[in-house]
Amino acid sequence: MTQPFFTLTRRALAATALTLAAATAAEAQAPVNDPLPSWRDGAAKRAIFTAIRRTVRQGTPDYVPPGQRVAVFDNDGTLWVEQPVYTQFTFAIDRLREMAGRDPSLGEREPMKAALAGDMRGVMASGEKGLAEIIAITHAGMSQDAFNDIVTRWLATARHPRFNRPYTQLIYQPMLEVMRLLRREGFAVWIVTGGGQEFVRAFSEPTYGVTLDRVVGSIGKTEFRLQAGGTSELFRLPAIEAIDDGPGKPVGIGRFIGRRPHMAFGNSDGDIEMLEFTTTGPRAGPGSGLGLFVHHDDGVREYAYDRESHIGKLDRGFGLAARNNWSLISMKNDWLRIFPGG
Repeated sequence: MTQPFFTLTRRALAATALTLAAATAAEAQAPVNDPLPSWRDGAAKRAIFTAIRRTVRQGTPDYVPPGQRVAVFDNDGTLWVEQPVYTQFTFAIDRLREMAGRDPSLGEREPMKAALAGDMRGVMASGEKGLAEIIAITHAGMSQDAFNDIVTRWLATARHPRFNRPYTQLIYQPMLEVMRLLRREGFAVWIVTGGGQEFVRAFSEPTYGVTLDRVVGSIGKTEFRLQAGGTSELFRLPAIEAIDDGPGKPVGIGRFIGRRPHMAFGNSDGDIEMLEFTTTGPRAGPGSGLGLFVHHDDGVREYAYDRESHIGKLDRGFGLAARNNWSLISMKNDWLRIFPGG
């Protein structure tokens, strides 16, 4: 059985003849067998190491037993590319085009007309109601099994317009390493996303190693149906049951996880409440709970955006990060590479 990384590190330090002060200083540095090789040594990386040590080390005020350790990750912009438009919305537009080919009347009114014309500004101008309408139309009217199959087949063929790679290859290697390290240290790793729960569940395990029962997202309404032949299904309805974004994220965490997280990773103002829920709980010591924002500041290897972006806007989060001692992860300065394979 592979032993936790920080357990092995402590034993190695204990075996040396260094003084206690020297051992503490050495422990603050990334070890030779670095579990986060895609990260430059810096404040963000050290914050992750420190938070893990504080949580897994018995005898410290912030120690948490292995079965109770929870880390949560946003998906869009935190685990994979979200520009120039959310992946799930790209899927919805492709679905809308396919459906309009069978029923042209779908394209006679807004925002479907703008979406079919590729006018994303017009689509965004329709606001949350318009976006929800497109999602509802393209994600409903079928069984859950049929929807899963459609998503899986789309992801196998769709390509990102800039990188010309499958979306499931445009995931962030540094974050995969963090998730892997957290699992080794006894954390339950969850995805908590504003995207559709079932959409993300369709690829979360092969892509991130996160099983579908550990995905929390926005939920469309479904109903149970017993077919004439005796088979049953969950049928997707054109309505939204819950939005897992902003203040909805802590609600979703409470509903599906049942524990306050010890680490939370996000990238936008829609993740603020999730980070607040993680770092302001009634735990021992003011340092309990770690919040981190991925800052997209690398327009060469990925995208550079924050305050003015229509996708993944990070504005209020900057001020709150400083006030709440949350870490900002600079994609440009903290990550040696962005995607798997380079």
